[in-house]
Amino acid sequence: MLKIESVEPGSYAAELGLAAGDSLIAINGKQIDDLLDYHLTVSAEKLVIEVTHDDELWELELLKEREEDLGLEVEHPYPRQCGNQCLFCFVHQLPRGMRKTLYIKDEDYRFSYLYGSYITLTNVQEADLQRIISEQLSPLYISVHATEHALRQTLLGTEIPDLMPLIERLTAAGIVLHCQVVLCPGYNDGRALETTITELAGFYPAVASLAVVPVGLTRHRQKLPQLQPVTEREATACLELIDGLQDRFRGELGSRFVFAADELYLKAEREIPALDAYEDCAQLENGVGLIARFRQQGEEVLLEAEPLDLGTVTLVTGTSFAEELQSFADRLALRTGVKMHVLGVENNFFGTAVSVTGLVTGTDLLDQLQQIGTTDAVVIPDVMLRQGEELFLDDVLVETIQQRCNCPVVVIESSPWGLLEGLESLAEGPEIIHCQE
Repeated sequence: MLKIESVEPGSYAAELGLAAGDSLIAINGKQIDDLLDYHLTVSAEKLVIEVTHDDELWELELLKEREEDLGLEVEHPYPRQCGNQCLFCFVHQLPRGMRKTLYIKDEDYRFSYLYGSYITLTNVQEADLQRIISEQLSPLYISVHATEHALRQTLLGTEIPDLMPLIERLTAAGIVLHCQVVLCPGYNDGRALETTITELAGFYPAVASLAVVPVGLTRHRQKLPQLQPVTEREATACLELIDGLQDRFRGELGSRFVFAADELYLKAEREIPALDAYEDCAQLENGVGLIARFRQQGEEVLLEAEPLDLGTVTLVTGTSFAEELQSFADRLALRTGVKMHVLGVENNFFGTAVSVTGLVTGTDLLDQLQQIGTTDAVVIPDVMLRQGEELFLDDVLVETIQQRCNCPVVVIESSPWGLLEGLESLAEGPEIIHCQE
């Protein structure tokens, strides 16, 4: 059974009389044991729902559009834990004293299917594999890092099953995989990276894409294995390798297959490719193609933007994206008349080598906002906040930013359209505004 935690007012579930505390037993004859079972069954047009309500067994029938939701919030499973000791694990690089949920190392194939979380497949059992195959849980997102078994064991820091037979079994059963390599200089770069890319490309199109992202290192690596950040030289070498393989794969596979994270282009001081070079943008959540998509959406926004009655607005971001955002903001200012200052927040909390926007903390933001002085408004991208909450990684609240700066604050979707909507909302006057999808 699966407990119902809440029911959306006016939804199908509400009309059926379901309530928080009820438990789903089965849908269309399939037993419901977890969130994944619910997700896999609820998309049908005709539903026969068995549920316990006030100690009574109900059987309910419902006709709806296939993709319409019932309006239920059901119990969320606690994630399976990761037993690896990866040399580059970000959780191991967190300082003490943060909220407990940040130290959870999840490794759950259900979350990979539902949310696109990357997993190593090191903890899947035979029953898990059978469920993945029988229920066609596809696509899945796999952290490969290296296809050579001994090297992968070194990177993951523990004895693990060989990955390649698992990939062969899953792809042969029709499961589509998107893969990633976290690039660690001196370990899985150079020839090892070339081997990994070419071996995975041999499974195309079942292995549909591969992302190469640079290792992220914080200043909190005490008693951890020594790793070096990706330098400009190493980023350039990686991109040259990927460029050559993309040319080859376009002829052999009809796809570039392997894609570099935006951060590698920034480190190498190379021009970001156009959006169509990322094909179907399957690795956007991995930081692959985000800048290209931002630029394309930016051109669309500039055609729609109109003058707004606002003072000076501070746009906050990570240091790696600050120049790109300022370039767009300058052009948007010409259309709206709004003066926009971009604050690329130095990450003193994790270390200045960490430059991505999603790891900016409220403490660093507050310190640096106070250094720049007076501003008429602050715009915060939603990727800085815990999903669905007004909370930074270090538990600073958005409300605290507003109080300390004594000015309006807007939380926006991290896109040009989100920025335009945020500016328009600020022009209407509320102090804290949320312009997220």
